[in-house]
Amino acid sequence: MKAKVAVRVLFGSIFVILAAWNLWALWQQPLWEWGGLVREPDRWWTIATFLDAYFGFITFYVWVLYKEARLGPRLAWFAAIMMLGNLAMSVYVLLQLRRVAVDAPVWTALTTRNA
Repeated sequence: MKAKVAVRVLFGSIFVILAAWNLWALWQQPLWEWGGLVREPDRWWTIATFLDAYFGFITFYVWVLYKEARLGPRLAWFAAIMMLGNLAMSVYVLLQLRRVAVDAPVWTALTTRNA
């Protein structure tokens, strides 16, 4: 499967799963009645929040997958992002920014692949 097709399938699946789960959660309990894990129906919105967070981590990881050419860093960053979330993601961005020359535009950190 070509990379473009794989990315479309991935993000199309994320969209469908999140939309379906949010509709299901809304059917179970109105969003404005959510209270965390205190009451039984609240679990639907808690799970929706976790799904949203982890799909966000996967979205960020797609960029890491593009940036990192070697398997070792790809696997290490996947584990770090899935276990530490935004903490690992912020460290990754800071490390990428460190690689950019002082006079280079910041977008080079986004687009330049690592060796």
